[in-house]
Amino acid sequence: MSEPRWRLPAEWEPQSAVLIAWPHAGTDWAARLAEAETTYAALAAAVTRFQLLMVVVADANVRHQAQACMQRAGANAARVRFVELPYDDTWLRDSGPITLSNDDGRFQLTDFRFTGWGGKFGAERDDALIAGLMRAGVFTQATHTRIDWALEGGGIESDGTGTILTTWRCLHQRHPDASRAQMEAVLRDALHAERVLWLDHGYLEGDDTDAHIDTLARFAPGQNIVYQACNDAQDHHHAELQRMGAELAALRTRSGEPYRVHALPWARPIIDEGRRLAASYANYLVINGAVLVPAYGDAADTEAARLIGALHPGRAVVPVPCRPLIWQNGSLHCITMQLPAGVLATP
Repeated sequence: MSEPRWRLPAEWEPQSAVLIAWPHAGTDWAARLAEAETTYAALAAAVTRFQLLMVVVADANVRHQAQACMQRAGANAARVRFVELPYDDTWLRDSGPITLSNDDGRFQLTDFRFTGWGGKFGAERDDALIAGLMRAGVFTQATHTRIDWALEGGGIESDGTGTILTTWRCLHQRHPDASRAQMEAVLRDALHAERVLWLDHGYLEGDDTDAHIDTLARFAPGQNIVYQACNDAQDHHHAELQRMGAELAALRTRSGEPYRVHALPWARPIIDEGRRLAASYANYLVINGAVLVPAYGDAADTEAARLIGALHPGRAVVPVPCRPLIWQNGSLHCITMQLPAGVLATP
């Protein structure tokens, strides 16, 4: 009899919940906290139409504020669970658990070292978040595996069948002395992957993650890849994202066929206090029965939502206003982490 198979599920597989951490005055959201809370509340309302939302809060006051914001936005309170833990910031895509599943119904919370995106920001409490969730009894049938190697969840994409997609720019920044082969070996071993696909091109100004893959290109069901393109030849992103598109077109599935590659529209530049922000449509979130799509108040929002929805048939398409998020250099996918079906403890 063969050993049960571990794998990193694709985002479009069944989920128990979406995990977020609520912004508060002790985080980098402080200067624009009310704006950020409008996006978090809209996200909560969207998620709880379809499934459970797990909300990390710093204390009882933050919990009460989150409850009030979510109530005003029309979130379903019966589908919200809270857990109180300390955290530095709210980018749970990068500090939350990368959850592997097993054929026999077990789960592994893979806990890579979180360094604040290569030491850019303090991250000691965020790096301890997964251990805190375990101590709080959030998960059942799950083991906690700490890996002393820097990696963020936004830096990898999984198709659910053994292929990981990532970017050289990000992983080389985290591990400047490691070769590509050495990094591939770590990813294959830790994530039980069969292969790693790399992109050498692609970045967005205003993204301080060093080109996380979830700002650039995403797997979609049926051997599809959707990516953030730039159709403005005068924009300095144009040539780099064209090169990235060509790299994606050259990738092959495990059976040797090309992926079906789809270009997302380009939002007009968003400048805030003299700084350009990274308005990526690739930073969407798939949940049970829906796909939540960033909206930036741009004419391209509608086409981006249509294309992403078409690549996830049978799901409702729900725009979420994300302009407040990109002020802090991330977007919708960055503030969330999906939890596979079956991993949560019963309340």
